[in-house]
Amino acid sequence: MPFDAASPPQSLPRWRSLSADEGDSQLSLTLEGRPLIQAKLEPGDTLAVHVRQLCPERPQQALWAVCYWLLSREPARQRLVVHLPEVLGGALASGLLLATEQAGVYLCERALFWQLPEPWLVAPSSPYPQQMLLSNGKRHPRRAPKAQGEVYRRFDARLGSWVSLRTLDVDQDLERFNRWQNNPRVEKFWQEGGSLEQHREYLTKQADDPHTLTLIGCFDDQPFAYFEAYWAKEDRIAPFYPADDYDRGIHMLVGEESHRGPHKVASWLSALVHYLFLDDPRTQRVVAEPRADNAKMIGYMHDQCFHCDKEFDFPHKRAALMILGRERFFDRCKLV
Repeated sequence: MPFDAASPPQSLPRWRSLSADEGDSQLSLTLEGRPLIQAKLEPGDTLAVHVRQLCPERPQQALWAVCYWLLSREPARQRLVVHLPEVLGGALASGLLLATEQAGVYLCERALFWQLPEPWLVAPSSPYPQQMLLSNGKRHPRRAPKAQGEVYRRFDARLGSWVSLRTLDVDQDLERFNRWQNNPRVEKFWQEGGSLEQHREYLTKQADDPHTLTLIGCFDDQPFAYFEAYWAKEDRIAPFYPADDYDRGIHMLVGEESHRGPHKVASWLSALVHYLFLDDPRTQRVVAEPRADNAKMIGYMHDQCFHCDKEFDFPHKRAALMILGRERFFDRCKLV
């Protein structure tokens, strides 16, 4: 691909900006005004990155940044070949780089890169210990205490906007939730229109349910959507497919009209699924059960690599079982 000398800055989670000076197959990255890495780029079937200078105070961050820059600019690119004068053990241990049979030559695989929890997750942690429980006749793992506050943030270069997820606060978000649920477009599919008190009761019940996490989606910190992420094993969906212990399910509601449309769905849906796969590496599938006649949403989900496994009947609706596997997501989804 061509490299322009005046590349615009790229925003990054937790960092203000990452800027590049590019030309004649040379790439220099500057993080928040400080030199980070210099490399020679050799185009080919797989782009080769010959590292010339690496910031000694933060070498792994520098390697992460150059991989992020090049993978984000070319969503179809599956891997980079990185030439390093010396190996960084942390880069290999984390999966940022893979060793090859050739000394000083390493691979950065897109499917591995996007599974690194930092910096996308606000507070990465080890998987919660497994202990099996029986509740309401369903055997499932004990679930970790629910997160609070912001849980995920990513800069979407296609939109030029931050997409983030935070947990719902009943007092802060009740009126917004009530307005969204009483929108005729939303009520047609959710069927949850009602008063403020009815919605306070609904959200309080969700907050008390250990298998459901309620989230607010934001673009540039402005709320626009409500999501429910649930553990499928304890959910009403479990009898309709062979749910694994760490499968997650999602319910989705876009409340602000200005944030509708396929380009916005591509951003927030990929962010939501990315968060759920990062939240627990044992999660192998994300599922959803939109109404079978919601052709627009089902089409958007197909665009994000979900497939329709079947249609089935809930007591209150005919649903489409949409499934997205972990491997398929990280291999095919165009995160930028």
